[in-house]
Parts: sequence; structure tokens; C-alpha cells
Amino acid sequence: MQFQFNSDSSVMGTENVAERIEAAVRTKLARFEDRLTRVEVHVRDVNGSKHGADDKECTIEARPRGGKPIGVHGKADKVDDAARKAANTLAQRLERVFGRESKHSHDPRPDKVL
Repeated sequence: MQFQFNSDSSVMGTENVAERIEAAVRTKLARFEDRLTRVEVHVRDVNGSKHGADDKECTIEARPRGGKPIGVHGKADKVDDAARKAANTLAQRLERVFGRESKHSHDPRPDKVL
């Protein structure tokens, strides 16, 4: 699974924010890793240098193998919290999508014996 991290300049205040978020997202999505081709994470500070409630935003897009991209986002006071919220939402959504696929895959009908 490829991992791509994007951010605006105001979020990159600490050096290891990209590594922390990548590790958290990879951990949360580990059970889906073989079913995903790429995960893109975008983090940004909505109102720049001003402070406010829920002003950090994280958008995560996952690309399932052979399926349509799935996107989610989370907002919080801190970038790590926003990424955690988005990763939790994405894990729930992937669980539903992949669970639905497994429910609809039927075993072939056995041949009748006459």
C-alpha cells in the first residue's frame, strides 16, 4: 500500500508530524492493507494563524483494489486528533464496504445429483 502525506505550511510546525500521522493511520488500517492500493492524507489548518475550536482538518482518501476511492475527513483542535478521527471513520467505512462484498460473494451452486 502506497502512503502519501500532504499538508499546508501552517500544520508543519513540528518535524515529525508526518511520521506520527502515517504511523497512526497505517496502524488503524493495517487489517485492510492487502486490499488497498494507496492512501492519501491531507492535513490543513482551516484558519491559519488564528486559533479556534476544531480548526485542524484531516482528509483521508483510500483506494481499494478494483474499487472506487473512499474519502473521509475529521476536524479537531489538534492535527493528530483530526487524523485519528478520520482514520477511525475510514476504518468503519472500509469495514462496511468489504463486509458487504463478502456477503454478496456466494459459493457456486452445487450440481444436482439425479
